[in-house]
Amino acid sequence: MSELQAATLAGDESLLVSEAKAGNYAAFEELVNRYEKKIYRLGMNITGSPEDAEDVLQDTFLKAFEHLADFREDSRFYTWIVRIAVNEALMKLRKRRSSKEVPFEETEDQEGEILVRDYADWKPNPEQTLAREEMEQILRNAIQALPPGFRTVFYLRDVEGLSTEETAQLLNLSIGAVKARLFRGRLRLREELSKVLKRG
Repeated sequence: MSELQAATLAGDESLLVSEAKAGNYAAFEELVNRYEKKIYRLGMNITGSPEDAEDVLQDTFLKAFEHLADFREDSRFYTWIVRIAVNEALMKLRKRRSSKEVPFEETEDQEGEILVRDYADWKPNPEQTLAREEMEQILRNAIQALPPGFRTVFYLRDVEGLSTEETAQLLNLSIGAVKARLFRGRLRLREELSKVLKRG
């Protein structure tokens, strides 16, 4: 692929996908380069483990490559790989629970659906007396304390900035369930942060 072609492809995701489907490995590599940091961060935020996040990253792009022909181009490639990554990350959590390495509490919403840990977007906290690095660690710990269902919704909505509709579609939930989990996740996070800040 020439520099001109690379420059053209770099600005057009749909063209990159079409080229990758046609067997252009450089195009797929460009897609990996474009999204690998986000996918790693997603895996890290859901699993809480650098090793698992690395596995999620590798497995996500491996599966994406293997099933590229199945990708329908009426949706965004990024949304498609986020769905794969979320599934991979949640599978890691399930395996961890089954091996009893990390006991996660599971709760159900009013519709009887398991609540998976979600992640929330963190903005500068009013408590400016705490150093930024310390505050970020407190936030990470608080997020990890959320049930898996809350944490995932929280992360997709508040960190990745996906819409409620996109999040619902990715997680196969109703819009109402996403809103409920997001609200509960934010509430729990606020309560946890309040406790920590009061102790500090």
